[in-house]
Amino acid sequence: ATRQETPAPADEAVRMDPHSLAQAFESFTHVAGSLENSYGMLQAEIAKLRRELESKNRDLARSLAENQQMRSYLAGILEVLPCGVLAVDSNFRLRFANPEAQTLAALELCAGAPSGQRLSETLRELLKEVAAEPPGAERNWVEQTAEGPRFVAVSCAVQPQGASGHGESVFILRDITQRKRLEEEREFARRMQALAEMTAVLAHEIRNPLGSLELFAGLIKEATPDHPEVSQWIVHVQAGLRALSATVNNVLHFHSTVPPQLAPLNIVRLLRDTVEFLQPLALQRGMGIQFDPAEREILIPADAHRLQQVFFNLAINAFRAMAPGKRLKIQSRVVRQDGHRRAQVVFQDEGVGIPANVLENIFDAGFTTVKSSPGLGLAVSKRVMAQHKGSIEVVSELGKGTTFSLCFPVFGGAV
Repeated sequence: ATRQETPAPADEAVRMDPHSLAQAFESFTHVAGSLENSYGMLQAEIAKLRRELESKNRDLARSLAENQQMRSYLAGILEVLPCGVLAVDSNFRLRFANPEAQTLAALELCAGAPSGQRLSETLRELLKEVAAEPPGAERNWVEQTAEGPRFVAVSCAVQPQGASGHGESVFILRDITQRKRLEEEREFARRMQALAEMTAVLAHEIRNPLGSLELFAGLIKEATPDHPEVSQWIVHVQAGLRALSATVNNVLHFHSTVPPQLAPLNIVRLLRDTVEFLQPLALQRGMGIQFDPAEREILIPADAHRLQQVFFNLAINAFRAMAPGKRLKIQSRVVRQDGHRRAQVVFQDEGVGIPANVLENIFDAGFTTVKSSPGLGLAVSKRVMAQHKGSIEVVSELGKGTTFSLCFPVFGGAV
């Protein structure tokens, strides 16, 4: 018979050697310590990473704040720039325009564009042309406004494709209206200067033959005392020559830069010579001249040639304003003004008078109410009076006449 073994009890199966159990516990304790150290190191690393992240976040926040500050600063500069800055994409759709660009470009309202604005077709085509030109090229655009044409210079700086990825172009717009006006004014002044120089040359060329004609007219008059009809013709010739001479001299005086040559002058004698010179013009028009000097001699510092031109101008203007049969009255006297003695000369006509609304303009060069007059007589007269430290005043009444009063300093003028 076969012997069967009896199995061991269950508690004996799980029973272990105490030494093995101690080793296992020691291993567990070691592993647990390692895990605890690793967990501590992990916590330290996490704390370090947290601190670094907090530092990076602070740096990032500071950087963002600085960027925002810089953006605000740049935006502020764009807001106040005296030139317009305008940005478009590759299809020339508006992306940005500062206030000056909005004004200069007269941007139209349109939904979907920045600030609800869009470019006009005319401006869009111009920008395309400018963008196709070499860098730095500039084109002018004329815009009609309520104040008149406005000139805008447009130049382009193309932003590199890699920088934005949109192929944007930035345009600079500058208002050059004032510059254009200054250029036009300089050109006008240059032309006027050239015209003045040419006019002065012509006046010089004309004055010499006029003097010769005046001399020959006088000789003919003296040679034909027994021919009244010849004397009448000579009066007309002399009147025309002297009127033309006065016009030529006005041109020369107006453009002359030579200072006057002041010397002691008896203004009463100069007025007598002037009246004698003007007689042919008065006779030709059927008018009279009355000269009433209060004194025989009044000495003033003056340039006789220039001062006589003033007398010619005032007299010729009076003749043009009067009808035949009227009279020009000339007076000279010494008056007291502001504690000083002054020489006063008065030209009083019986003409049509000067309208009150043009009185303030009569001394402007080129202003005239007579088509055949260049409008230089009174402008020259005022300039000559200023050169003599004198004054010229006018009083006029429509239908009754005009009075010009001239005042000059005299020698020994203190009272």
